[in-house]
Amino acid sequence: MYSLLWRALPGPWPVKALIMVVLLVAVFFLLMEVIFPMISPLMPFNDVSV
Repeated sequence: MYSLLWRALPGPWPVKALIMVVLLVAVFFLLMEVIFPMISPLMPFNDVSV
């Protein structure tokens, strides 16, 4: 998967590396700000009983 993405990106390897880092940061923030808060109430670790 990563090699397919690497070949699809334009430019020489420094530009590809910069684009790849930007994409990884964007995916990270998307997960942290949108996806994980949406599924958090559905996770079983919120129901703690001692």
